[in-house]
Amino acid sequence: MIKHLTGEYETVEYDSRKYIMLYDNTDNEAYPVHWHNVIEIIMPVENHYIVTVGDREFEIPEFDTLIIPSGELHSMPAVKGRRIIFQCDNSILEEFPVLEQVMRGFSVPIIINKDYDSQLHILAKKTMLDLLSLYQSKSELSEAKIYSMLLNLLISVRETQLVKNMKNLDINDRKINEYSEKFVKVLKYIDNNYMYDITLDRLADIAGYSKFHFSRIFRQYNSMSYTQYINARRTKAAEQLLSDPSISITEAAMRSGFKSITTFNRIFREIKHCTPSDFRKLIQIIDY
Repeated sequence: MIKHLTGEYETVEYDSRKYIMLYDNTDNEAYPVHWHNVIEIIMPVENHYIVTVGDREFEIPEFDTLIIPSGELHSMPAVKGRRIIFQCDNSILEEFPVLEQVMRGFSVPIIINKDYDSQLHILAKKTMLDLLSLYQSKSELSEAKIYSMLLNLLISVRETQLVKNMKNLDINDRKINEYSEKFVKVLKYIDNNYMYDITLDRLADIAGYSKFHFSRIFRQYNSMSYTQYINARRTKAAEQLLSDPSISITEAAMRSGFKSITTFNRIFREIKHCTPSDFRKLIQIIDY
């Protein structure tokens, strides 16, 4: 299944479709630790499947679904059976600002089973089976339909996340709406100002909460701390800058909001599993 592996980086090679890849996978083959810049969704159809993402092992029963975010190190041992493995080009999902609120929910692996949410479990199963059918069809609009169905699933997952996060806070609907409104403002501020120094005081002031309350609620609302979110946003900006060979690594770091090369290298490696210079080399290989 893995066609091009450079170190631990997999270059996903799309076949007849330009932006998506789907494997009706029956290979009894082990796949080594690797990562790529695409979202990967796996659903076993016959027999369970085992996927290790980072330091977490997921044993996935038939018709449960695992969503692996881009940039995550993962591997699979040899397991007999059949599973649908779907990959899609992240750039399509990240090009539209309106989808930023959706994609924020996919920073960690998500397993969709009946315990997580029974209705979402049904939707994920139907979506994966429909994706397989569409992928195998020759329809001119099949790729557009696949992305439409994928977005519907991702939006539904994100909605479920937000509802669960708010329920964990044990608050009423009015308070939920208040948090949602204020954190949209906070996230928009970070997205517009990641290249500058962003303090906890400033973010808490925008939200209208104490620093302690803001930090706690931000983590529960977004499934990550505010510093993790800022670092992820800066790293995303750095990726774009590193794709331009005329921009030095130091300049890319500074323009992305990192205050030192040491910090930039450390955070970039934590998020992308490679150094900025290695990432630039990978981009050049892909472009070539």
